[in-house]
Amino acid sequence: MYSLSQIRTGLKSGRSNPAIFGRELNRLYYSRLDRRSFNHDGVDVLAEDWDNLLILDACRYDMFEEQNTLPGRLEKRISRGSHTVEFLKGNFTGRDLTDTVYVTASPQLFARRDELDATFHDVVNVWIEEGWDQSIGTVLPETMTRRAIEVSEQYPDKRLIVHYLQPHYPFINAPELNVRSPFEDADKKADIWGELMEKKRTIAPEAIWAAYRDNLDIALAAVEELMDTLPGRTVVTSDHGNMIGERAAPIPIREWGHPPGIHTKELVTVPWLVYDNGRRKEIVAGESVETNDAVSSDVVSDRLENLGYVE
Repeated sequence: MYSLSQIRTGLKSGRSNPAIFGRELNRLYYSRLDRRSFNHDGVDVLAEDWDNLLILDACRYDMFEEQNTLPGRLEKRISRGSHTVEFLKGNFTGRDLTDTVYVTASPQLFARRDELDATFHDVVNVWIEEGWDQSIGTVLPETMTRRAIEVSEQYPDKRLIVHYLQPHYPFINAPELNVRSPFEDADKKADIWGELMEKKRTIAPEAIWAAYRDNLDIALAAVEELMDTLPGRTVVTSDHGNMIGERAAPIPIREWGHPPGIHTKELVTVPWLVYDNGRRKEIVAGESVETNDAVSSDVVSDRLENLGYVE
């Protein structure tokens, strides 16, 4: 499973930062020693009953329950991932989804499209379009709502997935938290969560919580506008949660962010809010009209780095 050099590197990292070593042990525990590529205890979102699926990226159930202002019936589900890529793998890999249009602010589906090998009727990559806000480094919720309304009118007989980025980092109204610390070795710089995990940056958890909650409040207003417009059954959910310094398990390290393969309750328990608005859609599959968007790998990498995905 691991080469001798990888084991040596891991032990060296573990000596310098035991938390990173503990994270890897936790990941191996949940992934059954790398025998699982996603959380098999999670729900298959495509098998659930909905016409429109609105995904809030990195939205914890407990936070959503406390702040929710949306109409509908709130339940909870277990996600198939603690990271967007893991969620995509667990739900979309190899599937014929020609009855579904995916409108997304996240570059992750595009970046993994060959690996996922899923066929949608269409994919609308809002992050490639003018929807990307360069000043913050994200797609704003109101931009997603506006584009999703247009797509819904274009494809009235398709299931619609709308993948918002918020409450995921970066924080819209707290730009001071989005600036990452400079390091001597630029190749080893971490995202905000990595900096906190490696204790290279000190931010009070209360400040992170405030910015994270504010992102959700901003998203909820945009999501409610979309819910009012979309016909049929709409579900609001999340791909995964986020940890803000809580103790992980089984190795009780303090965990930050949403690393893949760590299936704590904070990371895989997500909201599932059901709202019915008039008659249900009559969904029909159709030949895929998805096109290969022309975008350079540098743009994809830049977008992902803005969102905190630093390899």
